[in-house]
Amino acid sequence: MEIFRSSRLRLTIIYSSIMCVFLIVLIFGVQKAMDWSFDSEQRRELYDAAAGVAEAQAYQIQHPRTTIDENLYYRNTNDRLFFYVFDRWKQLVGFVRASFKVEPFILEYMNQDEIPSGEIKVISYPNENGKMTQIMMTSKKIRIGEIEQTIYVGKDVTALYSGLQKATFLLIILGVFALVIASAIGHIMAGRAIIPMKEAYEKQKQFAADASHELRTPLAVVMASADLLLADKSIQNPILREVITDLKGEVKKMSKLVSDLLTIARNDNAALKIKFQKLNLGYLLEQNIRMMKPLAEKKGVKLSGVDIKKCFIQGDEEKIKQLILILVDNAIKYTLKGGEVIVTLENVEDEKVIFSVKDSGVGIAPENQEKIFDRFFRVDKARSREMGGNGLGLSIATEILRLHDGKISVESELGVGTKFTVELKTILGVK
Repeated sequence: MEIFRSSRLRLTIIYSSIMCVFLIVLIFGVQKAMDWSFDSEQRRELYDAAAGVAEAQAYQIQHPRTTIDENLYYRNTNDRLFFYVFDRWKQLVGFVRASFKVEPFILEYMNQDEIPSGEIKVISYPNENGKMTQIMMTSKKIRIGEIEQTIYVGKDVTALYSGLQKATFLLIILGVFALVIASAIGHIMAGRAIIPMKEAYEKQKQFAADASHELRTPLAVVMASADLLLADKSIQNPILREVITDLKGEVKKMSKLVSDLLTIARNDNAALKIKFQKLNLGYLLEQNIRMMKPLAEKKGVKLSGVDIKKCFIQGDEEKIKQLILILVDNAIKYTLKGGEVIVTLENVEDEKVIFSVKDSGVGIAPENQEKIFDRFFRVDKARSREMGGNGLGLSIATEILRLHDGKISVESELGVGTKFTVELKTILGVK
């Protein structure tokens, strides 16, 4: 059934959305963690290297005739790590060179003296292939007496950041794959979760159909008995006749409820076949207006049709008649004495026809306008009961339109009135 398919789809969407948010947060968190880990490790390495070079330079300044092994202070385990030492006059006094591809850019950058001592900067520039090369650098100043030197230590981290980007991209691909798998599993699990509800619904629907069918006969007997009692001239007691009249009225309400329940049960039956045929919608509207006018006049309500003309649709005659009857009957029911109900054929095109039923009744509050199409929903239960409403009419109308691939909408204002607009597919346009 449509209700279970849409419910399953909604559950799948909700589950997929939750998983999507979870995976996005997870991927973002992992990417930030890897970024922090790589960055902090490179910074620590640069700080250690700068401290080692500074220590070696300070020792050599203090002991100029002593030869030292730089590897004791500067462990260049990666050929991407380099350093340059300048005196206060910008003269190069020591170095472990960077790659010849990046050295010109590094020297130019260091000459600008844009790296404060003790800070780390990541600088980027395009290489000959147009890709960005990323260099992480720091500086450290040392002063021994009158001698002052500036040490620049750097490392080419392009490969590391490129690896980080590839790892992030791989995480995204795995996340999308995991989301697809999770959505498929969620769809399967949602289907399994709905099975017990569907079985219970089928049993309830079958019970409603059986009970409605079985109740029709005894209700018909009670109605016939009430008619016989009212026709019996020997019953002259006014109180007794009033009781019989009330009984007949309640039996009518119950018969209508049973009929509506049976209609819903039949409409819910997936095996239900509707008989599509060519119908003159204009004629059906005029027929309904003629049929409902006595009821409207009895209540003091004016019922009229506007722009009713011949147009043809493809549909089930009994169900389209029932649809029109529900809308017009509701309009009359909820319009006070002196009010007006107007049935209008608003628009006829080659592909669709639109008609409306407008009343000057009590109106519907905005928060209830979507709920009125739900089964058994009544805006004012006490008043609806007095008027014979059971909250099933508009639900039946919605189901009829679903079977005909049509639409219904409502516009209403409290104390002003309500307008129901129906859209159906036309087949031959205006004739």
